[in-house]
Amino acid sequence: MKALPLEEAILRFANIVGRAKNLVRTGWKEKAKIESPESIAEHMYRTAVISMVLSDLQGLDTKRVLRMCLLDDLAETITGDLTPSQKKRKGLVDSRRREEDALRQLLAPLPRSLREKYVATWREAQLMRSKEARLVKSSDKLEMAIQAQEYISQNYDPKKLGQFITSAGRKMRDPQTMKLLNVLKRKPKLISPT
Repeated sequence: MKALPLEEAILRFANIVGRAKNLVRTGWKEKAKIESPESIAEHMYRTAVISMVLSDLQGLDTKRVLRMCLLDDLAETITGDLTPSQKKRKGLVDSRRREEDALRQLLAPLPRSLREKYVATWREAQLMRSKEARLVKSSDKLEMAIQAQEYISQNYDPKKLGQFITSAGRKMRDPQTMKLLNVLKRKPKLISPT
């Protein structure tokens, strides 16, 4: 297959990643019965903003953090947003391989040097071995907890949504995000309806 001119490749890539704006987060719809849940893009946006602030406060490599945030859920534009239980049923190793394959497919129009850099960054986020990666994954979970509290404040079932907040705490590996989650739990009224 002949490579596209760079400008065409970037436009094709931008079009594909734009699908994230129209893909809703599955867990909210299936587990909490949210009528019109947030999109993957909305989740990625707030996760990136949270990560940026916390990275700057902690003196981490914010550029790397933001790159991880933007790449972390990008494969979902092809795979769809699978819940943890769906990934478990399909096999966690197989699910991660499918996500990486989808990411490679998504990045295909871009120059090879960028594709390799972005896949390596995505892998770093998945492995959570660096402080930056742990912050990104923890911010992802904090964003989920904040969103759950927003849905609670909109009169959705607090029991169903409480499981998202509890789950977030179990998966956090960054101390600052854990502190923020604890404040959210103690002072849920900080989160008002959007």
